[in-house]
Order: sequence, then C-alpha cells, then structure tokens
Amino acid sequence: MNVYVFPGQGAQYVGMGKDLFDKSAKAKELFQKANGILKFKITDVMFEGTEEDLRQTNVTQPAIFLHSVILANVLGTDFKPDMVAGHSLGEFSALVANGVLSFDDGLKLVAKRAAAMQKACEIEPSTMAAILGLEDEKVEQICHSISEVVVPANYNSPGQLVISGSIAGVEKAIEKCTEAGAKRALMLKVGGAFHSPLMEPARVELGQAINATKFNKGICPIYQNVTGQTVNDPEIIKNNLIAQLTSPVRWTKTMQNIIADGATTIIEVGPGTVLQGLFKKIDRKLQTMSAEV
Repeated sequence: MNVYVFPGQGAQYVGMGKDLFDKSAKAKELFQKANGILKFKITDVMFEGTEEDLRQTNVTQPAIFLHSVILANVLGTDFKPDMVAGHSLGEFSALVANGVLSFDDGLKLVAKRAAAMQKACEIEPSTMAAILGLEDEKVEQICHSISEVVVPANYNSPGQLVISGSIAGVEKAIEKCTEAGAKRALMLKVGGAFHSPLMEPARVELGQAINATKFNKGICPIYQNVTGQTVNDPEIIKNNLIAQLTSPVRWTKTMQNIIADGATTIIEVGPGTVLQGLFKKIDRKLQTMSAEV
C-alpha cells in the first residue's frame, strides 16, 4: 500500500521548486497561476530569496504547499495513493493532492491560514520548543503543572515532542523537562505558539474561510492530524482542519496507524526528507522514498 506524506513548515530551502519550474510546463503554469492568486511573485522568493525571506510566515506556508502540490501534480499518473497524510500545513497539500480541495482553493486557504496565524502571533509574544529524550506522558505532566500557557503541540515521534505556548510558559517547561532528564530541550526559531490555545483567533478566522469553501470526496482517505486516523467525509475533514490550529499534531499516532493499516511504501512529496526520518524511527524496515520527476 502506497501512502503519500506531505511536509509542514520548516522544510523550506533556498531555490525550492526551481527545478520543477524549469523541467515542467505544467509546473510553470501552476507557479505563475499562484503568483496571480497570491498577488505577489512568490516564485521570486522561492527561487532566488534568502533563508530569511523564506522564513516569513506569509511566504513559508504557501511556498511549501506549492512545492508539494505542484510536484504531486507533475507526477501525473505515477501519483497513485492508497492513503495520504500531511504534517500540520502539509495536511492542506495532501487534501489538494487527493482531490478534496482544488489547487486554487487550497492555496487561498493556506494564504489565509498564514496571515491569520501571523496576526495571532502578534497579539501575544509566544514560541515553541523541542523536547527530546523524554516520555510524552512526562512532558504532558510538566506542561499541565505550569500556570502559564504551554501545551504539547507536535507529537513527532517517540521521544520527540514539540511544546507551544507563552514565552514564560515554554521557558519554565524547558527548565522542568531538563531537570526531569530530557536529552535536549531547546527553543525553536518560530513566529509563535502554533497548535496551542493562543492560535484561537486564527482558528476562528480560518474556520470561516474553510466553511465557505467547497470540499469534495477525495480519491482516497486522509489521516488527519487531530486524531491520527483516516477520514473520507468532507464535513469531518473540514471540522478537523479547523480544530488543527489549536490542537496538537498527533504524528506519532498517525505513523503508527499508517503502519498498522498495512503501508508498504511511504513516499514524501515536497521539500526535504524529515517525514521519512520520522517513519524510520518507528519502523526501520519500512520502505521510504522522496517523490521525484
């Protein structure tokens, strides 16, 4: 069984997508269409911008989405998913690739998501941190024990959990996790507290846009972040996608379910190989690869 997975924020790199643009007329057409939808030349930033340029939320999210979705599109008949999944932002890429969302609607929602998240970040200074080498349950207990806002945000793999919240809350959690024996506990260079209650304003704004958008029946089910389980009902997909902004990404559970459901090959579609690495931490015998044209 082939499962196609789509990366999230952090997978960007300078020059991303340029090879697709140069190789494929279809890719070039979609990139140029994206420039029109976004009302700025994102291709200039993706192909020639600096790392700092690419780190801007209004660029990062659509850039990763475009790289992933256009790559899947260029694969054409070679794109044969039995299931799809995406990490955080990657869930939007997966939904376009499997036909639940159109290219135009997917890009518009991603742009709206990026803008809404940026606004939420500006309301209250906040951050995220990676906790390595500590059991999930222990990190959860520590977060729960702190009066400031700090919550588990990304269950990336066993022993790798990202927390999210106010700067004071995350700093206290880092201190307590280190005392509890974490191998590493480090602040991340991110714009704010994604997948935490501090994203509530963004959830409301994005929810209105999602509810106003047509979602189709997909060509295959998607494993969604909020539950880690497969869904093929457009209304449930919508609700889960809205909830995702203030809920943790349950990627460990997603990977475990994908493997339990009989996945034979994991194909990562988009920039980087982060998701392949996470799958290898669950099952080293699993076949993983990057989609290529």
